[in-house]
Amino acid sequence: MKKTVFTFWIVLVLLVPTLLSSQTNPPPPQKEADVWAPFRFFVGSWQGQGEGRNGLSKGKQDYQFILRGRFLQVKNETRFDPQEKNPKGEFHEDIGLFSYDQARKFYVFRQFHVEGFVNQYICKKILDEGKTFIFVSEQLENLPPEFKARLTYKILNPNEFQMTFDLATPGKDYECYQTGVMKRVK
Repeated sequence: MKKTVFTFWIVLVLLVPTLLSSQTNPPPPQKEADVWAPFRFFVGSWQGQGEGRNGLSKGKQDYQFILRGRFLQVKNETRFDPQEKNPKGEFHEDIGLFSYDQARKFYVFRQFHVEGFVNQYICKKILDEGKTFIFVSEQLENLPPEFKARLTYKILNPNEFQMTFDLATPGKDYECYQTGVMKRVK
């Protein structure tokens, strides 16, 4: 009897590690990818200068995540210097929301302008190792249907980015309408 109990314990000690190692452990749950990683650079306050069809400009932009981090909001104010075509100058405001379209697997940017324009852009690819974002218009509200717009963000360094707004009138190629460089304030 003692020999049988002893044999049982020996077999158990030898078999348990084998049995345990043969069982597959489920892999640890994978952390969900951060779809907003490429855009986190923009969060904060920015000031800058630009030039284009409306003349020289100075502006500020504020980027922040809203609605539990689902959307990136930008508020933009731009003041254009007086010029011959517009002796009083101009003050422009717009608000935009970036979202990630999970079904189409790309970013969408909706921009609401004080003049009544609503632009919806899509960004299918981020270029230059995450430094260049090209948004092309998908829909332009309150403009003739043949108009197209393109908005390009290019990260220049950890505290500066360039924005370029190109417009294509019906039957024509894109032309630069406005460009500028924004510098991080905070």
